[in-house]
Amino acid sequence: MTRDELEQAVRETLTRQVAEPRLLAADHADVAIRRAQRAQRRRTVVGLALAAVTTVTVSTGMMQLLGDPSVPGPAVVVLGDPEDSGLPAPTPALPLPAPAEPTVVDLIVGDVLVTTAERQVRLTGMGAVERAQRSPDAAGWLLVGTPTPAGRSLWVVRPNGVAQVLLAGAAEIALSRDGRLVAWREGGQLVKGSIVNNQVMTVARHSVPAGAAPVGFVGDEVLLRLHPERGGHGLWDPVTGETTTEGGAGTRHVYGVRPDGLVVGQVLAGTPRRPCLALLDPAKALTVVRTGCGPALADDGRGAVSPDGRWLLVNGAGTALLVDLDRLGDAPVTRPAGRPLTGPAAWTPDAAVHVVDGNRLARVDPERVLAGQAVPSEPLAGVPADVRPLPVAGTGF
Repeated sequence: MTRDELEQAVRETLTRQVAEPRLLAADHADVAIRRAQRAQRRRTVVGLALAAVTTVTVSTGMMQLLGDPSVPGPAVVVLGDPEDSGLPAPTPALPLPAPAEPTVVDLIVGDVLVTTAERQVRLTGMGAVERAQRSPDAAGWLLVGTPTPAGRSLWVVRPNGVAQVLLAGAAEIALSRDGRLVAWREGGQLVKGSIVNNQVMTVARHSVPAGAAPVGFVGDEVLLRLHPERGGHGLWDPVTGETTTEGGAGTRHVYGVRPDGLVVGQVLAGTPRRPCLALLDPAKALTVVRTGCGPALADDGRGAVSPDGRWLLVNGAGTALLVDLDRLGDAPVTRPAGRPLTGPAAWTPDAAVHVVDGNRLARVDPERVLAGQAVPSEPLAGVPADVRPLPVAGTGF
């Protein structure tokens, strides 16, 4: 090869090297982009996998909520995603029934919750609701479903409209008046839980007598109905698991608990023996401390105690009765209070509200009743004949 040919070959080699860009050993921006893309793909795959697992879990009605590790037995069985999606359920303008003027309590009408501010929240997929009350700290509403072959469910509906199942498959469910405690029967066991941040955490779990079911709370203890037909009541201590029945075995019905802790119920007393109202002391195994045998009482167990413990709205013979519990005795202060209760009654600070004639709200104001005035009722225009509105109880005032 001549010198000229060698120089020509070197020039061609250099020209090719300039035309072909050199690949850097590490382009940091490119590496970061590729890593972010891989992380995003991994998150997508994991999210799809979790969604699939959640779908299968919800379809079988089982999801575990972490319970207190010091409590024996399985964790609480619940449904729902404890994380708030942040997206409110759609609440389109609907031609829903509404009172002639804003109601004094929230109402459930069919599958819609109508608030006192006339807001409408669609209760999609819940089924029929048996009881409802405000949840604590204005955090929404707690709803107990009617019994189904799979049991009862407890739902929480948040102010933004998002609904979540807290419990499923329970035989019976009872809530404290402030909405912070829940008790339910699960097979042969009674379970007590706390509702915190829209989750149920197990506090205690013990076996209970056959047929016993929770109906309320007295402080931290659970008030039990001992027999579905024969009645009788007792107190269940969640710490020891023991059930005290001595004083309450003859109690036919329980209507509520006063702020002083006394339980308001119905017993057989007097001569001849007949249904009478009674105050029972939970500190003495539900022993009767006072009775009032006035007008005849119905045997349906319907009634509600006012938040201050002063008044009881209860069914009598063909009429509702308003009873002054502070003056319960040989001659209790009792007044007729309009049409009988056909469902739950919800108390406001100064009146009780319940549904009469299927589509009217009766408002029982103790001052008006004691003055001999009639109990007014407001029509709910447009309510179908087969839909009965359900008043929502408060959390205390």
